[in-house]
Amino acid sequence: MLELRFAETPIPLEEVEPASAIVRRFKTGAMSYGSISKEAHETMAIAMNRIGGKSNTGEGGEDAERFTWTNERGDSKNSAIKQVASGRFGVTSQYLVSARELQIKMAQGAKPGEGGQLPGAKVYPWIAKVRHSTPGVGLISPPPHHDIYSIEDLAELIHDLKNANHHARISVKLVSEVGVGTIAAGVAKGHADVILISGHDGGTGASPQSSIKHAGLPWELGVAETHQTLVLNNLRSRVALETDGQLKTGRDVAVAALLGAEEFGFATTALVSMGCIMMRVCHLDTCPAGVATQNPELRKHFVGQPEDVENFMFFIAEELREIMARLGFRTLNEMVGRVDKLEPRKAINHWKATGLDLSALLWKPDVGEEVGLYCSIAQDHGLAQSLDRTTLLALAQPALEHGAAVKATVPIRNVNRVVGTMVGSEVTRTYGPDGLPDDTIHFHFQGSAGQSFGAFVPPGMTLELEGDANDYFGKGLSGGKLIVYPPAGSTFRAEENIIIGNVALYGATAGEAYIRGMAGERFGVRNSGVRAVVEGVGDHGCEYMTGGSVVVLGRAGRNFAAGMSGGVAYVIDWDGDFATRVNYEMVELEPLQDADEIAAVKAMVQKHADLTNSELAWRVLIRWEEMLPQFIKVMPKDYKRVLEAFAQVQAQGLSGDEAVMAAFEQNKRDASRVGGN
Repeated sequence: MLELRFAETPIPLEEVEPASAIVRRFKTGAMSYGSISKEAHETMAIAMNRIGGKSNTGEGGEDAERFTWTNERGDSKNSAIKQVASGRFGVTSQYLVSARELQIKMAQGAKPGEGGQLPGAKVYPWIAKVRHSTPGVGLISPPPHHDIYSIEDLAELIHDLKNANHHARISVKLVSEVGVGTIAAGVAKGHADVILISGHDGGTGASPQSSIKHAGLPWELGVAETHQTLVLNNLRSRVALETDGQLKTGRDVAVAALLGAEEFGFATTALVSMGCIMMRVCHLDTCPAGVATQNPELRKHFVGQPEDVENFMFFIAEELREIMARLGFRTLNEMVGRVDKLEPRKAINHWKATGLDLSALLWKPDVGEEVGLYCSIAQDHGLAQSLDRTTLLALAQPALEHGAAVKATVPIRNVNRVVGTMVGSEVTRTYGPDGLPDDTIHFHFQGSAGQSFGAFVPPGMTLELEGDANDYFGKGLSGGKLIVYPPAGSTFRAEENIIIGNVALYGATAGEAYIRGMAGERFGVRNSGVRAVVEGVGDHGCEYMTGGSVVVLGRAGRNFAAGMSGGVAYVIDWDGDFATRVNYEMVELEPLQDADEIAAVKAMVQKHADLTNSELAWRVLIRWEEMLPQFIKVMPKDYKRVLEAFAQVQAQGLSGDEAVMAAFEQNKRDASRVGGN
């Protein structure tokens, strides 16, 4: 629909920005570790690292071995862009500090407004390991991020991630849609470093057919609207604008740049360069080319090499250079937003194009020369004012430098957000995923904590809060320990009052949490490994949980365990009506009878009592035998089936990885017989 308006006198090709500089702006689109094969994922990462571009993990996490892997020629398998999606799969402190760019996936161009689901049959053991889940149990990515219900919440997540890795750029992925320019303006004001506008043609084929055919808009519309809106509000110079969605040629890149983009993503075409033959069976795990499958036998057919992707990217860059020369541009930055070099195609003989007016697409805002048209100013993320920078990092230096134990009492206010996260990132950067020995860094805070207290805290850190905390407490907890209790001298009953806000422990992968008091809504949403004790939760507790264990000593709200596919919850049914507030779609209720399980739950309650001096916990422990029948075990059905399969193969003498794989295959057969995953 658009034609390039070439200059009367082209410039010499040798004066145009070299291809080696252009390919650094190229990225591969988000293809998760689960939707494409391990070999394809790693090949893509190696190729993009070689040329100085960036590969994207997608929302499936990344194998930790890839973060440090190198070969004799210096290749790296580490994907430069780590995606943080609604499922928060594999989002650990180590994952975050290993990135050059962190991308918040708000939506996907091929299925805007929808979540995702990986069927249990595709959750192979190595996928489950990376996603901190159970092999053979299906995984759900909910449509919304449960910590984003406003533009201010998005700004908070941007701030959280910047604290988790201050070296990384923070990107926000939006989809091309009506009004996306206004949303992008809010994202820029929320201090994102990159905004990605994703077009409807993207996707590996695993999106629903109804979405692929009927949802989303072309990237051209979204890029034009976003660029124009950002320029009109003098925000364009603060963010880099990226686009993707079936970019295939140098001409596509040229049009994208002229409409306002300066970074470019390729996915489908990059897969084709590695051997994808577009069978469109990605969702069936039957890809004959070994590209979009986890089946070990089919993966043997993968023939792609890093050089295939490298060559593709350089050919795109060289074609773009030739177009730039004919347009009269020496650098890509000069091209950005130059819509005067585009014009509607005149000879369109199609009934759908009759009367089509593209003037809005090619409109150029009338602003002064002082308004930037591409990213030239770094965002100020306000890290210098954080409690970690002003106080905690200095206190933690003996531990960071020598592993020495550190303990300090620090006042805290609700303006102090993401407390402990920056210290945690330095622990992970220095000591790796295993962090430090338990309680090496122990901060005792007094006061009211702001949002995201203890987010992504790794092993070795204990954050004790004498007071209360706002929303997103323990977000992404990665092995640390969090303790909360009311201030000394409080006269209210802790178990009857809310002490932490909504969406606590969202996406947490490991660690412990002891909360003397009630939590707000969506406690433990997408918890995949934390052991937590709490004295009451609001609605939607343990939603989408895939691992870990939660003990609720008080009342639980409505819709408990919705989408819960793994882990176990233990709830005391004080009033005999807990069963009426459970979502039974994926779970069933059982009594607590197994001796080992009873001992484990009692140990958690005992530790909660010791650490928080909880009156409720002491009452339960004193009357333990009497209280035991009131404990209700919330058990996911698929999770239970997988555990039973694992027990059977162990009884046959198998162990280790062999037992896990055998249990997975057996569970897959059982599920197919009963019409499950």
